[in-house]
Amino acid sequence: MPRALISVSDKRGLVEFARGLSSLGWEIVSTGGTAKVLSDEKIPVIPIEKVTGFPEMMDGRVKTLHPAVHGGLLARRGVSGDLAALERHKIAPIDLVAVNLYPFRETVARRGVTEADAIEQIDIGGPSMLRSAAKNFASVTVVVDPADYARVLEALKAGGVGAELKRELAIKVFRETASYDAAIAQWLQGRSATGLPPFIFLALAQKQHLRYGENPDQQAAFYVTGEPGGLANLNQFGGKELSFNNFLDLDAACLALEPWQHEVACVIIKHTTPCGLALGKTTAEAYRRALATDPVSAYGSVVGFNTIVDAETATAMSELFIEAVVAPRFQPDALEVLRKKKNLRIVEVPKTEGDATLDFKRVRSGLLAETRMRFDPDESGWKVATKRAPTAGEMEDLRFAWAAVMSVKSNAILLARGGQTLGIGAGQMSRVDSSMLAVHKAKSAGHETAGAVLASDAFFPFRDGVDEAAKAGIRAVIQPGGSVRDAEVIAAADEHGIAMVLTGKRQFRH
Repeated sequence: MPRALISVSDKRGLVEFARGLSSLGWEIVSTGGTAKVLSDEKIPVIPIEKVTGFPEMMDGRVKTLHPAVHGGLLARRGVSGDLAALERHKIAPIDLVAVNLYPFRETVARRGVTEADAIEQIDIGGPSMLRSAAKNFASVTVVVDPADYARVLEALKAGGVGAELKRELAIKVFRETASYDAAIAQWLQGRSATGLPPFIFLALAQKQHLRYGENPDQQAAFYVTGEPGGLANLNQFGGKELSFNNFLDLDAACLALEPWQHEVACVIIKHTTPCGLALGKTTAEAYRRALATDPVSAYGSVVGFNTIVDAETATAMSELFIEAVVAPRFQPDALEVLRKKKNLRIVEVPKTEGDATLDFKRVRSGLLAETRMRFDPDESGWKVATKRAPTAGEMEDLRFAWAAVMSVKSNAILLARGGQTLGIGAGQMSRVDSSMLAVHKAKSAGHETAGAVLASDAFFPFRDGVDEAAKAGIRAVIQPGGSVRDAEVIAAADEHGIAMVLTGKRQFRH
């Protein structure tokens, strides 16, 4: 009679799987809570202590760490010495293992969890059994994911689990145990005095294979970290498959919308940076105002919203070629309108609270890691550096501009008025070029720049950027400050009657 050992924390599909094995003539050995569930369902089960000859000890900490278990898992069926050892020690071989691990990652993700509670969720016996079975996958079928129960039962009913499936299941085990150990090590080490961990353990699962990368000759895929929220949990309701570049632009849209938690906001992303961003009383109004910033660049863009999209907004967008639209939710009638464009990718990404995870950039032979960029609304460190202070209206515009410029690629210059961007200069090699470009974009779209405000993501190294702003009639500027030529830059603002606020914080995106 073939023997299966089942010990699972995640009970999904357990009863159906065990009942299927039993009906096929399998003997089932089980532990603790799993054995109780099976017994309650009248499924024959042998308690683990009858196999080991020892009771479960220390509140279940010790129950499967025994030669009667691991000998039965590791014995090679084609090696006479292994089989003789089993017979000599009266150990029955174990032909199938179904084990999943204590929910350590879910436990430490909870707010307020104690160290003692977290440590109790570090599984020892489970990974040991999984690794033993997976090492001997030629002889033992090992199942770590309840989603595989049906496949295994189907194979057994057809005559047995084949070598290819056994290998696939074993690979899955080693992936899971590696990820599990990495999560434990990451949690135990915490962070160093610098605020960054001394070692970073990355376990990434391929979520989606992509048609190609940034260019058609590059292969690409989307890998996920297991963090809650974000693009890993998106829902796509229509359109073509998401591309590599789509994912980058969708992420840029989510970043750009983060500062606005209580207002209705729309951003239009092109090449991972905004070409328009605006607030409105409705999503339709916010979209029209964002589009007005630079309607030429908006062609082929990704449009993002921070709230529910309605049919009016969907109808307004139908006049423009858009690659993708992203929002927390779409009303059914909005989806009906948007789906008329067969290639338009319609994506829902749930809103999540900010977290403290790291961002990475790949360089040759390594990774650069940094704490994730977050918009900081705290104005306690702001100071007016010029003789003229901003008016109340200018100050409101400066707040909007400072939040909006955060997501623009540096060198970043942004012109704004009334909760709407007028012109954006991004990615230029000099800040004065970005200033000139922002003014050019605004005037090309028919915007009046006189009386608008300007935000710069980093300090002005020279006064030339302020001089360009003055030519366009800019009345107030917000920037971090910190240049050795701050005095010169502030003096230039005073010459032009421009109010200047220094935030003391840079928002640079390289």
